[in-house]
Amino acid sequence: MPRTSRITIRTAEATEAPSIHALITANLAEGRLLPRALGEITLRASKFVVAVRGRKVVGCAELARLSPQVAEVRSLAVDRTARRHGIGKALVDELRSRARREGYDQLCAFTHAPGYFITMDFSIVPHLWLTEKVFADCVKCPKFRHCGQYAMVLPLESNVDSIDHTIQPVAVYP
Repeated sequence: MPRTSRITIRTAEATEAPSIHALITANLAEGRLLPRALGEITLRASKFVVAVRGRKVVGCAELARLSPQVAEVRSLAVDRTARRHGIGKALVDELRSRARREGYDQLCAFTHAPGYFITMDFSIVPHLWLTEKVFADCVKCPKFRHCGQYAMVLPLESNVDSIDHTIQPVAVYP
């Protein structure tokens, strides 16, 4: 019988920055993410949520403020050995809840895998619908105009009282 390990979704700690950086770097090598500096991750650790199994960080994502109205799912990464168990979705769900509580109107993501975000009710939109992202990050990127990423948007409901903010641990089979 396979053993299960609980996954805990929580706010990252600065001491976990090297683990987060390693996850992002591994996904960068697979062509999934843009690079992030360890120092930047350390400074922004409180904006990251992590998925932890035992003492190991097996997933991460950052809620990045683009404007008072728009937040971005940034650096969503799951360890290759922990994929296909709902960890990425649990991380995005937690960021969605946090974005609602913080008063954002929209959550966005830029991705090479739009189908993944469509399953979480995001919609593909023209990049210029997210000028906050384009002018903050895209124009400085060496892949600007040639990145192949899709802009995705999820409108956030304004009535946070009706939303269940609890995150259930995810059962993972090794």
